[in-house]
Amino acid sequence: MFKARTRSENLMALALIGLGIFFRVMPHPDNFTPTAAIALFSGVVLPAALAFTVPLLVMMASDLFIGLHPLFWLVWVSFALVGLIGSLIREKDGVLPVGLAVFGSSALFFIISNLGVFLFENMYPKSLAGLAECFTMALPFFRNSLLGDLFYSAVLFSLFAACRRAVHATQKNV
Repeated sequence: MFKARTRSENLMALALIGLGIFFRVMPHPDNFTPTAAIALFSGVVLPAALAFTVPLLVMMASDLFIGLHPLFWLVWVSFALVGLIGSLIREKDGVLPVGLAVFGSSALFFIISNLGVFLFENMYPKSLAGLAECFTMALPFFRNSLLGDLFYSAVLFSLFAACRRAVHATQKNV
């Protein structure tokens, strides 16, 4: 049975969806978007149903503006898996688990998306050399993804921690 969601969880999910769509459709450096950070953050702080729904809604809605590409389904699956990574570190405190999850999420997206390009597109020869070329050519995109994931994760998790501290301090003083 689904757990009843609180109003604040629903509002947070809507805010994350809105921000994700906005930053994805606005001009930005290639792959420097908050989508993976939103997926990871959602996995950590939102109930499971929302954790997987939020990044998928960001992708679906923004892809309506940007346009679909043949491997969109791999990208969507990647972000759902990033949400799963977030849910796996839900009970862990500190910067280290989040930092490792960010790196793992970036690497997971890089591997899945580029393996998809290699397997399903005709851009590279279907050989070990073609696979190596595919991943080598994608390294600049990985750099931007990782930098975007680190930046947006730092913003989301820092703001969330600051809000929790402020709420806790307010409740302590009441």
